[in-house]
Amino acid sequence: MAKYFGTYGIRGRLDSLTPEFALRMSSAFGTYVKGGKVLVGRDARLSGTMLKYSVIAGLLGSGCDVLDLGIIPLPTLEFEVRKLSAAGGVMITASHNPPEWNGLKFADKDGIGISSEEGEAIERVFENGSSKKAEWNRLGRMEHYMLGLEEHMDALRRCIERRHILKESPRVLLDCGNGTAGLIAPKLFKEFGCNVTTLNGQLDGSFPGRDSEPTPQNVQELMKAVVALGADLGVAWDGDSDRVIFVDEKGSYIFGDKSFALATDIALRERKGAVVTTVATSNAIADVASERGGTIEYVKVGGPYLSRRAKELNAVIAGEEAGGVIWPSVHLGKDGFITALKILERMCKEERPLSSLIADMPAYYNSKTKVECPADRKQTILKRFKEKVKRDGRINSMDGVRVDFDDSWVIVRASGTENLMRIFAEAKSQRKVDELLRKYKRIVDKL
Repeated sequence: MAKYFGTYGIRGRLDSLTPEFALRMSSAFGTYVKGGKVLVGRDARLSGTMLKYSVIAGLLGSGCDVLDLGIIPLPTLEFEVRKLSAAGGVMITASHNPPEWNGLKFADKDGIGISSEEGEAIERVFENGSSKKAEWNRLGRMEHYMLGLEEHMDALRRCIERRHILKESPRVLLDCGNGTAGLIAPKLFKEFGCNVTTLNGQLDGSFPGRDSEPTPQNVQELMKAVVALGADLGVAWDGDSDRVIFVDEKGSYIFGDKSFALATDIALRERKGAVVTTVATSNAIADVASERGGTIEYVKVGGPYLSRRAKELNAVIAGEEAGGVIWPSVHLGKDGFITALKILERMCKEERPLSSLIADMPAYYNSKTKVECPADRKQTILKRFKEKVKRDGRINSMDGVRVDFDDSWVIVRASGTENLMRIFAEAKSQRKVDELLRKYKRIVDKL
C-alpha cells in the first residue's frame, strides 16, 4: 500500500512536503520513467516556485530533460504531455486544498495520472535511495516552453461549434477562484461571443476571493451575482481547473452528478460507446447511458482510474460526481474547460436555459458527509463497516463499501488525500437520502 501517493499524486503542508522531499521524489519519478522529456507546471500557490525548482533539480539529476510550462491549469499539462510525446509530467498543485497545502501530481506518457498503486514503484525507489544519478556530462537540460496554454486553447476551439454560441451571445459569469482557470476561461468565452463578467480572475495562491473548492458554500457570491446581473450561466472552477461546477440562470447550484449526466447526454449524441464513472456517482449516469445507447463501466474513485479505463475502452466520456469530466477525444485528463464549453454550446444550440436541460436529466437526490479518521484506521473501519451492513443490501467493495438498495445506495470510502472517511448517499427523494446518510454516519461514528 502506498505511503505517500493518494488517488492522484501526493499532497501535504510544507512541514512534510519540503523542497528536499520534492527533489528526492521527482528524482525517483525520473528514474521510474527512465529518462526522456518531462513537462513541469504549477498552479499559483505561494510555495509553487520553491517546489518547482526542487522538482526540476530532481528530474535533471536523474537524467531527464525538462520543459518548464510555467503557471498552467492541470488539464493543460495533461494535454501537452501527449501532444509533445513526453515521457511524463509533474504538476505542482494541491487542487482544491487550502492555500497552505501543495502537492505533486505525476502523469505518465499518455497524460494519465499516476495512481496510488502505480506510485508504489516510485516510492520504493524513493525509500531505498536507488534513484538514478546522472554523470556531470549526462545531466538533463531545461527549457522554458510558453506555448502550452495556446496549444490547449486551440484544441478547445476545435471541439466546439462556436457558431451557436456566437449567435446567442449569452451573458456568462466566470468564477476562476483566483486559480489557473483565469488563464484560459475569460479569453475563450469572450472569443466565442459571450458577454463575460469575471469573478476572482486574478492569480493569487492565497485564494483571497473564496476557498478553492467550488462547493455551494464557497460560491455564494457567484450564485447571487447570476441573479443580480440576469446572467444565463455561472461557472466556477477549482484551483487547478480540472473540476467545474455550474450555476443556472435562477442562481441554483448544479451538483456535479447533474452536470455529468448532461455532459454524458451530449457526448453520446455525438458518438455511441462506453461511459466510465466511479462507484460513488449517481445512477442518473447509468440511466442516461442506457437511454442514449451507451454502456456503463464502473471504476474506483480517482482521476487515474477513470482515465486508464477510458483509454482501454476508447470511451466516449468519463467522469465523477465532484465535477471532473474527461473527454477522451481531446485528451485523457479531467478538463473543466471542455465541460463548460460543451454545456454552453448545448444551451445555445437548443436555445434553452440550463435549468431546463438539467430538468430533463433523471431525478435523484444526493447528499454527502465526512468523518475524521486517522490514516492507520481507515481499512479497519471499512472492514468493520462491511461486516455490519452485509445483510442490508447488495455489497460492492471495489472502492470502500457501497450498499445498493432497490432505488437508492450509500457508500463509505476512505479519502485518498485526507484523514477522512467519506459517506455518500443517493435516493429518489430528499427525505430518503437524509435518512440513509444519518443512519450510516451513525454506524461509522461508532466503529
